[in-house]
Amino acid sequence: MSALLPKYPATARRRLSGTRRIGALYGALVLSIVATAFAPAQATAAQDTAVRAGAAHDTAVRATAAEGPAVTTRYGQVQGKAGATANSYLGIPYAAPPVGSQRWKPPSPPERWPGVRDATTPGNPCMQGAASSPWGDLAGPGTPSEDCLYLNVHTPAQRSLQKRPVMVWIHGGGFTVGSGTFYDGSNLAAKGDVVAVTFNYRLGAFGYLAHPGLTDESSQGMSGNYGLLDQQAALRWVRDNIAAFGGDPDNVTVFGESAGGGSVCQNLVSPRAIGLFDRAVAQSGCGFTLPTQQSQQDRGAAWANSLGCADVACLRARTAAQVLGASLSPTARWTPNVDGKVLPLQVTDALERGRFHRVPVLQGTTADEGRLTVATTYDLAGRQLTAEGYPVAVRTLYGDRADEILARYPLSDHGTPAEALGAVFTDSQFACLQSRTASLMAAHTRSYQYEFADRHSMDHLNLPLSFPIGAPHGSEIRYVFGGVSGTPAQNVLSDRMLGYWTNFAKTGVPYATDAPRWNLFPKVQTLAPEAVTGRTTFPEDHKCDLWNRPAS
Repeated sequence: MSALLPKYPATARRRLSGTRRIGALYGALVLSIVATAFAPAQATAAQDTAVRAGAAHDTAVRATAAEGPAVTTRYGQVQGKAGATANSYLGIPYAAPPVGSQRWKPPSPPERWPGVRDATTPGNPCMQGAASSPWGDLAGPGTPSEDCLYLNVHTPAQRSLQKRPVMVWIHGGGFTVGSGTFYDGSNLAAKGDVVAVTFNYRLGAFGYLAHPGLTDESSQGMSGNYGLLDQQAALRWVRDNIAAFGGDPDNVTVFGESAGGGSVCQNLVSPRAIGLFDRAVAQSGCGFTLPTQQSQQDRGAAWANSLGCADVACLRARTAAQVLGASLSPTARWTPNVDGKVLPLQVTDALERGRFHRVPVLQGTTADEGRLTVATTYDLAGRQLTAEGYPVAVRTLYGDRADEILARYPLSDHGTPAEALGAVFTDSQFACLQSRTASLMAAHTRSYQYEFADRHSMDHLNLPLSFPIGAPHGSEIRYVFGGVSGTPAQNVLSDRMLGYWTNFAKTGVPYATDAPRWNLFPKVQTLAPEAVTGRTTFPEDHKCDLWNRPAS
């Protein structure tokens, strides 16, 4: 998430977060919260088996297979795990391992295999530094490895004579942590009658290093967007193979949250993704500004020097552990870049010019996105934001604009200083940016916007905070995947959201049984246990006149 947050000067980082880097900790906690809130409700027998199996992913190919559904892909046969309501096929390679000379190169197709491949255990998660936290393993089952380009397919157990819509999930985690297996699509498949796909993509330095040497060896002068190219390779695999699992290759929805939501919008404007999906859902992540390839090359060259490497051959000779260790530097910034090829323009510039895939788009944010930033910066780091510290934080972050911001976000309007600063982060970093992208898309295609507003969505976590966490970043995910076990009203909201998302995947229009109508932008659908309603005051509610105006 570091690329999606305000840039803290070095003195501010020390003041606000001690020795920890805000962005990395924030991204880790997003997945931590999702892990605690989402995974227990979503666990399946296949995941239990994966956890018990330990770190290694068994890539052995069986000549004969035990009980379980079998499917033949273009690369060979896979045998999955049958469930009561959904079948799961885990750890299917969608690209060749990006190791050795293939490190920092675009993905290539996987090799065919003979016999039947065991698809009951997830593939390795991709290399990442945040391997553990107080809430558990952020990578999901298995040991992080460079050999990690695997996907998982979840289908309803009941056969259908008709092809089902396909929903492909891009996980979040600040482009540095996470895995597809972290999210179980079984409930989504069974309840929504869709085929759900999750996958891994290269992260951190392995996925986003730009370097002059890599640019020189590329026939198209590109470097640094390998994780994004992995995502497109996964989508091509879906296009070419998903019919064998009962999915409709002509009805594919790509959806994701946080860095995954940002990736959805990056694919929307990437010419290389044309024809790979038919609808898009961006949750809390569309339109963040990205660096240019040149600036990332400069950063990459400086980072390579820290490894003692002046050229790419030296970098490829370093072990994965050495690359990972160096990539955790607080000054590193691992994110996609605008290279003129994979990403021709900034997302908002492309949307403004209408240069994107004209598919229906559903996008939105949570009501209290920024409170998670405040929680990680203060309470969970052993300090509280005081009334005196609030204006100091705003001045440190926003400089000359601080007085105007403090006037629009007075402490008297909020229960605590933490809630005030959380509102500043919510509006400046998420709500108004997503409102703008929804507006830009509405000029060219069907555009739908939402705000998730269950202010008690994370109460069961009992986080040690001095303020209510509300509906923070990432809190909507388990509602979409059907993993809520809460109050009756929360369960109803989850059913409605799963219905909205899956019916949008089926038709391009979000609707659900016994749920209010969802109108096109500029109406914004408020999703709360108390009521689901449409409103047109979202920009005013989030002070978007302040945040969306051009910089002076």
